[in-house]
Amino acid sequence: MRCDLDALERIRQQVEENPVIIFMKGTPQFPMCGFSSRASQALKSCGVPFAYVNVMADMDVMQALPQFANWPTFPQVYVKGELIGGCDITIEMHESGELEPLLKEATGA
Repeated sequence: MRCDLDALERIRQQVEENPVIIFMKGTPQFPMCGFSSRASQALKSCGVPFAYVNVMADMDVMQALPQFANWPTFPQVYVKGELIGGCDITIEMHESGELEPLLKEATGA
């Protein structure tokens, strides 16, 4: 499908162009689900800039994203082009102290 290819290309471009990006339901300021809220809060608490995509505002991306990295749920957090995981993995990394140094290294902060 043409639409899916366009959406997959947009996702690839966003993941490659942003050292840290979260695909989430809503925005970091106004999350639309608890998992997206918790994951974006973990990113914010690390004090580094990150990009986000509100999948609720782009249904093509919402439908294509699970295919992109073979990860079925939202949110999805990418660091330096690699999927690190969803809410649970992001929270676990934050609580163990692994997340902040990873994000700082990725962003040069």
